[in-house]
Amino acid sequence: MAGTLLQSVALGTTFAGRISTQRWRSQGTRRPASMLAMSLSRPVKMSAFVGLRSVHSFSVTPTVSNTRSAVASYRSSRRTRRSRFVTRAMFERFTEKAIKVIMLAQEEARRLGHNFVGTEQILLGLIGEGTGIAAKVLKSMGINLKDARVEVEKIIGRGNGFVAVEIPFTPRAKRVLELSLEEARQLGHNYIGSEHLLLGLLREGEGVAARVLESLGADPSNIRTQVIRMIGETTEAVGAGVGGGSSGNKMPTLEEYGTNLTKLAEEGKLDPVVGRQPQIERVVQILGRRTKNNPCLIGEPGVGKTAIAEGLAQRISTGDVPETIEGKKVITLDMGLLVAGTKYRGEFEERLKKLMEEIKQSDEIILFIDEVHTLIGAGAAEGAIDAANILKPALARGELQCIGATTLDEYRKHIEKDPALERRFQPVKVPEPTVDETIEILRGLRERYEIHHKLRYTDEALIAAAKLSYQYISDRFLPDKAIDLIDEAGSRVRLQHAQVPEEARELDKELKQVTKQKNEAVRSQDFEKAGELRDREMELKAQITALIDKSKEMSKAEEESGETGPMVNEADIQHIVSSWTGIPVEKVSSDESDKLLKMEATLHTRVIGQDEAVVAISRSIRRARVGLKNPNRPIASFIFAGPTGVGKSELAKALAAYYFGSEEAMIRLDMSEFMERHTVSKLIGSPPGYVGYTEGGQLTEAVRRRPYTVVLFDEIEKAHPDVFNMMLQILEDGRLTDSKGRTVDFKNTLLIMTSNVGSSVIEKGGRKIGFDLDSDEKDSSYGRIKSLVIEEMKQYFRPEFLNRLDEMIVFRQLTKLEVKEIADIMLQEVFNRLKAKDINLQVTEKFKERVVDEGYNPSYGARPLRRAIMRLLEDSLAEKMLAGEVKEGDSAIVDVDSDGKVIVLNGQGGIPELSTPAVTV
Repeated sequence: MAGTLLQSVALGTTFAGRISTQRWRSQGTRRPASMLAMSLSRPVKMSAFVGLRSVHSFSVTPTVSNTRSAVASYRSSRRTRRSRFVTRAMFERFTEKAIKVIMLAQEEARRLGHNFVGTEQILLGLIGEGTGIAAKVLKSMGINLKDARVEVEKIIGRGNGFVAVEIPFTPRAKRVLELSLEEARQLGHNYIGSEHLLLGLLREGEGVAARVLESLGADPSNIRTQVIRMIGETTEAVGAGVGGGSSGNKMPTLEEYGTNLTKLAEEGKLDPVVGRQPQIERVVQILGRRTKNNPCLIGEPGVGKTAIAEGLAQRISTGDVPETIEGKKVITLDMGLLVAGTKYRGEFEERLKKLMEEIKQSDEIILFIDEVHTLIGAGAAEGAIDAANILKPALARGELQCIGATTLDEYRKHIEKDPALERRFQPVKVPEPTVDETIEILRGLRERYEIHHKLRYTDEALIAAAKLSYQYISDRFLPDKAIDLIDEAGSRVRLQHAQVPEEARELDKELKQVTKQKNEAVRSQDFEKAGELRDREMELKAQITALIDKSKEMSKAEEESGETGPMVNEADIQHIVSSWTGIPVEKVSSDESDKLLKMEATLHTRVIGQDEAVVAISRSIRRARVGLKNPNRPIASFIFAGPTGVGKSELAKALAAYYFGSEEAMIRLDMSEFMERHTVSKLIGSPPGYVGYTEGGQLTEAVRRRPYTVVLFDEIEKAHPDVFNMMLQILEDGRLTDSKGRTVDFKNTLLIMTSNVGSSVIEKGGRKIGFDLDSDEKDSSYGRIKSLVIEEMKQYFRPEFLNRLDEMIVFRQLTKLEVKEIADIMLQEVFNRLKAKDINLQVTEKFKERVVDEGYNPSYGARPLRRAIMRLLEDSLAEKMLAGEVKEGDSAIVDVDSDGKVIVLNGQGGIPELSTPAVTV
């Protein structure tokens, strides 16, 4: 806009006039000057206007002859050159409302059919703008746009109807603009608003506008007095100082792109800052330096860097600061807003330069830039410099007091790479507060959250929020995560109490049913029944209304009696933590207690035998659930050794399904995929520079997303030895750092490793187990085998790895009786699949014995049994179903004939003769 007005006034150009008032208003009052300048991007024909000073007619269209003569003529005029600098300074300081006045003046000229913009059009623009000081003063004098237009037409009449595309200013109009600049300077303003244009119009005093005001009965001296008074009282003008400072210290750019934290502190709109005294004092100490007085707050996200700046603003507002910064204002700068809308080269730099000039002139501004690393690259385009380089000289000389805040990662990534910028900031480390400090912070914030949620927080809830967030939410930092906990808990409790009473909800369900029945009765023309239902409907509505009114009255009575509403207690905080993490931290209920005490029996429904392993896992879960486990280690860590097919992996699946919700809650890693050295990085993620660096590790990412789970390392002995080195810190400290430097918490995982090491020892030593030995001999034989297996494991695994495990459990070989129980479980799976196809399956005892005989192999466990069922049962059934002998709705019976051959009989035609009675498992 400044460039546009410069061309139309200083060079006697025409002012762009194709932007209609409707288009102007549709885009709001903020229209960047660069957008208006685009309207003159086409070639403009300059025409001399009678009375303009030093105006030379030339075409802007870049023809060689025209351009040379125009440039020569322009350079020959010193007066025009001086005017150019005056008008550039003037129009760069135009407010948006002043720009709108000029645009409306053009529209008024076009409406009247005039080929010029005079003082009368500027007056109409001032009235039509409607929101500025000038418009308000004129309105208070009884001057409206309709009457002013009538007077203008009386004095100068309408034009001939033909209006040029570009409308120039008259000399008097140009004089008004120059006088408005002088008025602004006399008032100590570094901007030109609509009020200054009105003062310039009054001071010129000889144009048509003066005659219009006179005819409307307005006294120019009275108008001037009112304008001066409103400038002193109002802060509505765009150039009003930040926080309503004196008229001699106006800062429009800071007001537009910044927020006055000191003013917010005075108004009590900032949350109280608890603690952080050393950091605030260090910031004050750095601000008092002569040069490089720019502290930079560095800390993890959520530890309270912004709160330190707010704490400084609160101290300044109460006067609890040294005289070096007494009376200063802390202004937080919005870098996103500063960059927004700067579409053209130079706009961003212009905004930033204005900002710096205002700060230098004020000498009482402390600038706070949150996320200070955004300075680097901000506003940079091809051939332009970014904000950091523009600010460097002022930061070094002490002309600009700036507080920055950023995270450790961003500081290292952006600021440390630029030593010239780094030396201008003095780092102030902001550590994460302890749990006790967080509790004090929460107590300081309690009142604000109680007022917002209209409830109360118990002290136990605040303590639980600090402790539970520290223990279970590992990927965030105190006090931010604890504050979020009490905030969401307050929201949840408030919503629960705001709901309709339970009795009213039940009546509402009945009401919907009655309404439905009434409508059906009307459709069937049973009007007597419909009338009865209508009466019942009205009765239910009255009851629901009465219940809701009673609930509201009770809430109102609680508020009047001094109670602030419902209470947030420790259980509410525990519930929010559980919903965030999936970890059950609530107190154990009676139902869950029974479930935990009967855990062995439940697991044994899926895992037959293996009492030692089932008991060990059940004990670890009970220990963790009541809160007796070591808080810095995983729930438990086991290694399951034994022959193949005895239930090592099945036990992990059963545990995940029973206690953690589903088998999907288990993270299973087949360690045969990590046999090579280079595959180890897949667990924690590839290092920087390698393919897949951004994807994260298979283990770390899975645990980050589900921190409460079973982690199964299947066949651990097949992994590369480097895997065991990595697992040492998981087993000891319950944490692991991934390739991105993030610490993953394993403290709420149950680690199970399966291994076939020692299976040969078990096979040799356990051949007699389960046949002719009594229980004592079985136990002694198992003890001997277990010691041999552990010795073999010690030879395979390193001592520091085995020493960190909670237990090494050796699985027994399966006896024939246990295999028969497993056969029942596997047959039940087949029965369920057939039942889904509406086929009822029964098998005889003789067939079950045949399956167990073929499927029993002590060396291979239960896996041969699955193959025997597939071969003897599933294959036979498939043939009968394809032949059409067994169809949907039929009952199939599977038996074995005298030759040992499996037969499938259809039970629909009667009960056939069987070798043994058929049973359903």
